[in-house]
Amino acid sequence: MMQLLKISKNQRFFVRENGTPVFWLGDTVWELFHKMSREEVVFYLNKRREQQFNVIQAVILAESDDLSTGNFYGRLPLLKDEKGNYDPTSPDCDGDYSYWDHVDWIIKQAQERGIYVAVLPTWGDKFNRVEGSGPEIFRHDNAEAYGRWLGARYSEEPNIIWVLGGDRPLDTPEHLAVIEAMARGLRAGDGGRHLMTFHPYGGQTSSEKLHNKDWLDFNMIQSGHGKLNFGNYQMLLADRLLIPAKPVLDGEPRYEDHPVGFDPQNGFFDDYDTRQAAYWAALSGTCGHTYGHHSVWNLCTKPEDYFVMDWKFALDRPGAWQMQYLRKLMESHNLLELEPDQSILARNAKGACYQPAARGKAYAYIYSPCGLPVYIKGGVLPGKLLKASWYDPRNGQLHPIADLKNSGEHRIPAPSSGRSEDWVLVLESMEQ
Repeated sequence: MMQLLKISKNQRFFVRENGTPVFWLGDTVWELFHKMSREEVVFYLNKRREQQFNVIQAVILAESDDLSTGNFYGRLPLLKDEKGNYDPTSPDCDGDYSYWDHVDWIIKQAQERGIYVAVLPTWGDKFNRVEGSGPEIFRHDNAEAYGRWLGARYSEEPNIIWVLGGDRPLDTPEHLAVIEAMARGLRAGDGGRHLMTFHPYGGQTSSEKLHNKDWLDFNMIQSGHGKLNFGNYQMLLADRLLIPAKPVLDGEPRYEDHPVGFDPQNGFFDDYDTRQAAYWAALSGTCGHTYGHHSVWNLCTKPEDYFVMDWKFALDRPGAWQMQYLRKLMESHNLLELEPDQSILARNAKGACYQPAARGKAYAYIYSPCGLPVYIKGGVLPGKLLKASWYDPRNGQLHPIADLKNSGEHRIPAPSSGRSEDWVLVLESMEQ
């Protein structure tokens, strides 16, 4: 039986109702509710469960003409009003196996596999059509009713996390009013049982305009797909310093096989780029991390120059398989103790080779994205000796190095170096 997610006592991580920690390992499959058949849903969820993902991010009113193009079974989510406009206060639940019945079924299937569903009630083009198909159907005077209905419908489901926004900025007071109203409605509908956040525009964070909102339980950044070696850790570390303290994660980093800067002529992000973003984030104070593949989020079935493969093939790309080793590492010690701390480093690199460090009471992780040597200072962790090992983020194998005196400085060379030759140094106190 799945348990609701809560915020840990130190306001940094997720825990189940019984207090056990959960490291969010997410996948973006935005068009899940809109495009997949039941058979495809089972195929997708089984694959992601096998790969150790425990969160999927999906949109109910999705970007790809979701309002006017039926789902796999030809059903639409909303009825129209007397003026012929789609009405978010009138969900279409009539007949056999409605759009909403399909959403219900998917959420239950995820629940049976121990997977949380980070549900976006709508994509952002439905309230701010800066891009996308729209139309703009949400206003401050109808968003609350939609949120209340949605919250009540899923109030008893333990695997729901609400994600407002949807990759669009809050450019006007009306945009903010829409989000505020929807949040009020969701809270009223589900009685506040589920956590809630906001999915921001590319290069932005939910904290910019929403950090002090009571309904925002944790922050989400979108480091995005703009360039190689984008330092998402800078955004995450900044959010971690905010008061009141709230968990933070990167909900949309660079996707595997996504064109760099949205232009195929720049080449495509690969599995190394996804690992770099993931470990930079995880060792900079996050409560989890989301992976994404460019052909999976929109369920591509007709590959071309921009979406280069079928989504079912893309599920097995190397970056997707490697994410489980991030979760394995994060859960190998007491996650609730982990905090970023650069004091254990005697020196650091810059730019693409920046080495984030994080530690618990008697352990530490340092990520070397280029395989450069790590220079550590003794005395930061307790004990007389430190057990040092290299962790391979490509396969999850731990390679013991040596026992070090916990004093002075140590230069620890990585097993290999260069692009895609990233490693994680694991230090553990041996004598207390």
